[in-house]
Amino acid sequence: MSTSKYSWLFENFRKKTILVVGDLILDHYIWGLVDRISPEAPVPVIDMKRENFVVGGAANVAANIVALGGRAAILGVKGTDLYGEVLTSLLKERGIETSGIFECERCTTVKTRVIAHNQQVVRIDKEERGAHPEDTLKKMLDYIDSGKGQWDGVIISDYKKGVISHGLMKTLRKYKKNGCFVSVDPKVGHFDYYTGVSIITPNLKEAQEGSGVEITDNQSLKEAGRKLLSRLKCDAVLITRGEHGMSLFEKNSVVHIPTVAKSVYDVTGAGDSVIATMTLAHVAGCEISEAALIANHAAGIVVGQVGTATASVADLELSLRENNTKLAREKL
Repeated sequence: MSTSKYSWLFENFRKKTILVVGDLILDHYIWGLVDRISPEAPVPVIDMKRENFVVGGAANVAANIVALGGRAAILGVKGTDLYGEVLTSLLKERGIETSGIFECERCTTVKTRVIAHNQQVVRIDKEERGAHPEDTLKKMLDYIDSGKGQWDGVIISDYKKGVISHGLMKTLRKYKKNGCFVSVDPKVGHFDYYTGVSIITPNLKEAQEGSGVEITDNQSLKEAGRKLLSRLKCDAVLITRGEHGMSLFEKNSVVHIPTVAKSVYDVTGAGDSVIATMTLAHVAGCEISEAALIANHAAGIVVGQVGTATASVADLELSLRENNTKLAREKL
């Protein structure tokens, strides 16, 4: 596929600002080797070689936007602990606007992954779930109201840690009514929150839970897409299907996009890359089906790397050049 047709689009990325709203996560990686089993218990002993921190959750969505040359502001919550300071520092290093990050008296969400020989051995989660205090919600609502007209698109990155609520979504839906593109990376159990948005991007499991349809073949996939469109009254649904690529559902059609991933080492953050790339491409001037195609290439890039990763414009140009992706369109 020629990338020249997208040159104008990639240039427009630099002119767009996206507000990312959601649950902030700090990803902690411990890298090492295993050559023996512990004498204390039948578990591997990790000979630690290095460790690092990267942004995750909604913060990773924002990181994907700036990696593509766009501008990002983030709205979320961190704890008053050291991990919260590390998270904010990492975001500022990437040039992400952090004035919408508010502190509350609970821990910053941290996911620690132990990697040995490029394989994840164990993951340890430190988090507190549940709704945030009313004063924190008010600060977030005030931030949204004060930013009208500043953002070209809004991404809701819901990891079900407490940021996304009915009250917050009610305010964000006003942006959609005013012509702003509002996309959602959903979470099971919160589908009723997303009524009236522009697009949602569930994976297969989330699409099954949200639609009530067990997806086993193309027919049941189409039924699930139809039900999600009807239930949520959104403009489009993009179902990510792992090794089978993606399927984009709009009012009268479904477009199937085959995967371009050559190797899958780690799916961590793949959904973040999809919604960031798709949203940025669409608000930069691309039709939604073309934006989904480009997002599919971004997903293929990040799953080929171990750990939370992002794709750059150069990565996308190379993938588009090497993979002649063809869209298959059906009536819905």
